[in-house]
Amino acid sequence: MSSAQVVIGIDIGTTSAKAGAFDADGRETGASEVAYPLLEPEAGWAVQEPLVVVDAVVAATRDAIAAAHAAGLDVAGLSFSTAMHSLVGTDAGGAPLTDLVTWADQRAAPQAERLRAERPHLHGQTGTPLHPMSPLTKLVWFREERPELFARVARWCQIKELVVFRLTGAWITEPSSGSGTGLMDLHTLAWHDEALEVAGIARGQLCPLAPTKHTMSLTAAGARALGCSDDLPLVLGAGDGPLANLGVGAVAPGVAACSIGTSGALRLMVERPVVDERGRVFCYMLSEGRWVVGGAINNGGVVLQWAHDALAPGLGAHAEPELMAIAAQAPPGSDALVMLPYLLSERAPHWSTLARGAYVGLTRAHRREHLVRAALEGVCQQLALVLASLRDAGNDVREIRATGGFARSELWRQMLCDALGQDVGFPEGHQGSGFGAALLGMEALGVIASFDRAAELIAVDEVRTPDPAAAATYARMLPVFDALYDALGPAFSQLRRLAD
Repeated sequence: MSSAQVVIGIDIGTTSAKAGAFDADGRETGASEVAYPLLEPEAGWAVQEPLVVVDAVVAATRDAIAAAHAAGLDVAGLSFSTAMHSLVGTDAGGAPLTDLVTWADQRAAPQAERLRAERPHLHGQTGTPLHPMSPLTKLVWFREERPELFARVARWCQIKELVVFRLTGAWITEPSSGSGTGLMDLHTLAWHDEALEVAGIARGQLCPLAPTKHTMSLTAAGARALGCSDDLPLVLGAGDGPLANLGVGAVAPGVAACSIGTSGALRLMVERPVVDERGRVFCYMLSEGRWVVGGAINNGGVVLQWAHDALAPGLGAHAEPELMAIAAQAPPGSDALVMLPYLLSERAPHWSTLARGAYVGLTRAHRREHLVRAALEGVCQQLALVLASLRDAGNDVREIRATGGFARSELWRQMLCDALGQDVGFPEGHQGSGFGAALLGMEALGVIASFDRAAELIAVDEVRTPDPAAAATYARMLPVFDALYDALGPAFSQLRRLAD
C-alpha cells in the first residue's frame, strides 16, 4: 500500500457513526462523526430510527472520503464495523417496519430467562448468550408480543445490512455479525435450524452469509450518495467487539483486550470457536480462523458516575480526580466491604437480567471512602470473573491490553491490575473498532499481507505489575464476590417482582 493510499474504516456505533481514513501505518486522516439519538419510548427499551442511522453512516462516510481526497489521498476501499445484536424488521422492498432494537434493549428479559432454562444448549451451539441483547430473544418477543407485526415482516436484519443494502442494492451479511445473533451455528457458519425454529422465522427471512472479507461493488446511487466513483470496493467487515481487539493490537493467541468505558469488556482472540461448559463467555467470529471469546459487562464507568452522584455530589460535575482521591483513602479490599456493581443489571459471566447492585459486609467502621473504593473494586472483580471464565474455557491469557476512560486514573489502573492478578499493558495512541475495520479491509483488498500487522502498529506505552499484597487480598475476596451472585439470586427475583 503506497503512502498516498487509505482505507475508510466505518464504525456504526450505538450513539454515532464514525468514519476515518487509515493508512497502512495506522495514521488516521479525514475522520468524521455523525451522532444519532438512542430512544427509550418505554421502560427497558433502547431503540433507534433505522433510516436516521443509515443516513448518518452515509454522511460520515461521505465526509471522510471527501477529506481524504482533499488531502491528496487515494481511497482504496471501505470497510465496516458495526455494533452487534441489533434487530430491525423490513418489508419485501427493504422499508423498515420496526424500530432498530439495539443491544441495550431489555424488553425480552422474560423470553431470555425462559430460554436459559429450557434451551441452555443454544448458547454453546451459537456462541451467543441467551440474554435480552440477543436478536434471538428479541425475535421471540416480537412473535409473542406483536404477532401481527411479526407476521408482516419479510426480512429480519441488523443495522449494517440496511447500510450495505442502501449502498450496494444487495441483502447480505457476514458470520461475525451473524455470530452475535444467537441464530448462527458456530461450527457450520450457517443459520442454526433449532434457533430459527425457536424464533419462528424461515431461513429466507435472514440475509445470506458471506465471508467478512467479501468485497462488493457500489451501485450508481450508492456512489453518488458517498461522492465517489462506483468502482470503489466495499468490504463487509465484522462486528465491533472482535474488531476492537484489532484496534488495540490484541490479535495473537493469548493476548486479551480489556476496556472500561461506560460499560466494560474482556476479549481474547482464539483460533477456533469455544464456549465454556457453564456458558459464561460469548464466542464471536472475526474472520476465517479467528474468533473472539470473552464477556461484556454493563457496569463500568457508570458505577463511578453513580458513586459521584450518590456519595459525593458536592464535588461538582467534573470531579473524577477528587473522587479517586477519596477512594484512595481506603485500603485494597475496602476493609472487607464488597459491592456488587449491578446498577444496570449485568451481562457476563452470569447473563441474567435479574441482578441488582448491593453492598455486603457494611459495618459502622466503613466510611464514604470505603463505599467509593468498593464500587470501583466491584467493576474490576467482575472483569476478574470474566478472566476466570476465559481460562475455564481452556484459554491461556498471557498478556492483557487495557483501554478506556478509566485509564485516566492511576488508582483505577493499578486496581484493575491487582484484581486481575497479572501485568496489564496500556497501549499508546490506540484506535477503536473503526481502525480494526480498516485493517480487515486492507487485508481483504490485498494491500497488506495480514491484519496481524496491528500488533506491530499499536505500541504499549506502560505496563503495570500487580502489587503482591493487594493482589492477594483481591484473590481471597473473589470467591466471596462470585458466590454472592448465587446467594442473592432469590432476593434479586423477589425484588424484580416488587419493582414490576
